[in-house]
Amino acid sequence: MVQRISVRVVTPADADTVYALLRDGASWPRWSPLGSFELVREGDGEPEGLGAVRLFRTGRVRSYEKIVALEPGRRFGYALEHGLPLRDYVAYVDLSPVEGGTEIHWHSTFTPKIPGTGWFYRRFLGSFIKRVAAGLAAAGRTTTV
Repeated sequence: MVQRISVRVVTPADADTVYALLRDGASWPRWSPLGSFELVREGDGEPEGLGAVRLFRTGRVRSYEKIVALEPGRRFGYALEHGLPLRDYVAYVDLSPVEGGTEIHWHSTFTPKIPGTGWFYRRFLGSFIKRVAAGLAAAGRTTTV
């Protein structure tokens, strides 16, 4: 069964500032709980362009993520290549102007590889994504592009 996660936070930063942080994989360990970043494969036309594969490590967990959507100031998307027991994991971070800043809507869908574990991964990843989105919102406040 397809699982869904949806997290919304607001930052006083403008969408371009938030988007720049999402595009820069090396910045993620500074503003999120992720431990480290490595660019595994360059994307089309630029290192972190469409198709790029980024490796994030946190403790013993390794997550290989392929960039699947780049809409400047509007949307960033990635799909899990491997690293967690999930199928068809895809996440989008949509940025929308709101009074006083930008709403960050981080949402994802996936199917667990092991039947009956969907609730666990939805809860675990939902909590993790809340921390990541909150870190992104906070980093946007203190970053200038």
